[in-house]
Amino acid sequence: MAVDRDHVLRSAAALLTRRSTATMDEVAKAAGISRATLHRHFAGRDALVRALEALGIAECESALDRARLEEGPAAGAVRRLVQEMEPAAALLAFLYSENQLFEGDQHQGWARIDDRIATLFRRGQADGEFRIDLTPAWLTEALYGLLASGAWAVMEGRVAPKDFTHMIVELLLGGALRPSAQRRAES
Repeated sequence: MAVDRDHVLRSAAALLTRRSTATMDEVAKAAGISRATLHRHFAGRDALVRALEALGIAECESALDRARLEEGPAAGAVRRLVQEMEPAAALLAFLYSENQLFEGDQHQGWARIDDRIATLFRRGQADGEFRIDLTPAWLTEALYGLLASGAWAVMEGRVAPKDFTHMIVELLLGGALRPSAQRRAES
């Protein structure tokens, strides 16, 4: 019987995004295969996580394409990007928490994604939409952090799924202070 690798990866992603400490036995069970079959495809947890990283990169790149980052105002592109990233947000939250992914050299896929998002923020700054005192690299990292936090909050039932995009975009683009409160804080 042929094993559908994509099914195994998506089953692993679904489980690990809910329970990041799940064992390989539990991953195999969630995928409906034996542990031996899982090990034939992924030599261990590190290999599985690396395969999930590749899936996460592919999901992000697809979301970036669908968001049409070059079209219209940059703020609208950020909103479209968050909306397109939402289905992969839980996987990204899991990957974001996997420290092993960030040891040594960064995967080129993440670098491509970082570059595309930073380019969007640079465009927004050049067009006068975004603050220039925050670097595009910082805004990119803030976006990743908000996506991960939003995914965790939705999974734990603390945030309604329908509010995911709105809350992330509004906090990222608008900041936490209301304009009148911001003026008072600066006084």
